[in-house]
Amino acid sequence: MQIIRFADLKPQPWRNGGGVTRELASRSGGASAGTAASEDGAWDWRVSIADVTSAGEYSPFPGMERVLTVVEGDLLLLAVDGAEHPLEKYRPFRFPGGAASSSALPTGNVRNLNVIAREGAFKAYTSIIELSKKRAHPVFEGQLGILLQGQATVGPGRAAGPGSAGADAESGAGPDSTPVLLGRYDAVVGSDSQPPEILGRGFLAVVSIDPVTG
Repeated sequence: MQIIRFADLKPQPWRNGGGVTRELASRSGGASAGTAASEDGAWDWRVSIADVTSAGEYSPFPGMERVLTVVEGDLLLLAVDGAEHPLEKYRPFRFPGGAASSSALPTGNVRNLNVIAREGAFKAYTSIIELSKKRAHPVFEGQLGILLQGQATVGPGRAAGPGSAGADAESGAGPDSTPVLLGRYDAVVGSDSQPPEILGRGFLAVVSIDPVTG
């Protein structure tokens, strides 16, 4: 079971000075979740959290698709190719990475969850779910579970197989395992062989990166 601790991530300042980004995971060539790409834009997909502190233009990423979700703050005004989109908290928004885009902050600073994937190779999705203390939420291969708000624990759950869905609601983990407390914005890397299972109260972002086939 792999947990990416948000507190351990180094903030990278934007080139335009409008904020900082912390990369949770990316893939470039043989890289995998939890492994940062060595060069900006050199990845096939990336999941990051950005603190936006001033209005300004976003860097273009031609050939990529982006999914942006405000996870802290009230409102982000995102302009994409001249069309303005008001983005409220926990409402994912998809747009082309190569589009001319910029943002304004009518209600103050915001924190965004950014997911970007190479078109034709990967398709990215972000879902916001409410956690439960009674039924665990599993995180599967190709997914990251990111705690946005509240308190939660994660355990390795049971090995995949018939009747394996759902962890023990009392422990927050599968048999013979100890639950691990998650901090805010910590990310859990998914697995199909023994999917990590998250229990608690609050909100979880589930980011899925699916290979495009055919």
